[in-house]
Amino acid sequence: MDKRVLLIGSQKSFMVSAIAKGLENAGYEVIKSEFTKKDIKAIENKPEMYVLYLGDIDPASPERNGIEQLKYLDEAIDKERFYLYEVGNTDELEYAAKFLSKIKITESFLRPLDVNQLAEQLDMVVQSNALGDEQKKKILVVDDDGTMLRMIKTWLSVKYRVYMASSGKIALNFLQSNDVDLVLLDYMMPQMDGPQVLVQIRKSDELKNLPVMFLTSKSDKESVVSVAALRPEKYLLKTMPKAKLISSIDDFFDDKK
Repeated sequence: MDKRVLLIGSQKSFMVSAIAKGLENAGYEVIKSEFTKKDIKAIENKPEMYVLYLGDIDPASPERNGIEQLKYLDEAIDKERFYLYEVGNTDELEYAAKFLSKIKITESFLRPLDVNQLAEQLDMVVQSNALGDEQKKKILVVDDDGTMLRMIKTWLSVKYRVYMASSGKIALNFLQSNDVDLVLLDYMMPQMDGPQVLVQIRKSDELKNLPVMFLTSKSDKESVVSVAALRPEKYLLKTMPKAKLISSIDDFFDDKK
């Protein structure tokens, strides 16, 4: 992946200019676009990383409320598969989330922005993509909640090759013919719950040593103890902050080196 980024925001904005300069100093080619649907669509040979500056949105202004642009990006990200980073204060980020799904955002940055932190996040994507899909660790995420599946995929796809299964049965069928390095398994699912899936994995000669982590909303001690004998690598909670969840997975793979 080239070190190119599309910076969306008013080109008259001091903050947009500062972000552009900071990214250029970090070695990025910055393609600039006004925050209009027409200007964004007109960009040819778009980069795979977008940075969206929300500071110039005015919800009270029909001309500057950004609704059309946010809805356009929400649809475009599914078709064009770009990484989207947004920059704004708390109110701006909450407003944008009404029209641009949070599960599609790679990362959100609060203003005032440390451009070095943004550059580090972009560097991570560039370095990961330089490996190629075949060199990335493979993770299967199993959850009957489609929103949770898409969110975890968005979070982890920066570094990992991520597959999704919406039920235990689908997961087990997938594992019969596909190798993965880790399974993230929901605890509560219909028909076949997480512990039942893990029992089947441990019974299989081919899969019995496959690393599995629970990723669940069940935090009671009884649930944790009841699956201890099945040897899950970790027991992670869906309520964990994004950074802590990703760090737990990163640490697991680092310890395997």
